[in-house]
Amino acid sequence: MASKRELKKDIDYLVGEVISDCYTYMLINGQKKRDDVIAIIESILEKRNELIHRIKHPDQKNDRKAVKAHYREIQHDVLKAIDEHFTKLSELTK
Repeated sequence: MASKRELKKDIDYLVGEVISDCYTYMLINGQKKRDDVIAIIESILEKRNELIHRIKHPDQKNDRKAVKAHYREIQHDVLKAIDEHFTKLSELTK
């Protein structure tokens, strides 16, 4: 298992990539579907805050296996959320 610090850095990096792509989309397309792109940015930032909160507050601190499972679930949720938001952005480009 990676450290909590590295997991937080990974989340921030991936969220930054989604936001960067959103701003690139707005730069290229102008005002077209601007509200949809802003909704994607707000959504990914809310998800980021939720994930960081879950990292800082694990459910069971004494059970080592439960803690590892908790962080594996967070890693899975990060990748799922990033993929969902990139998919939403790519649907706007069609």
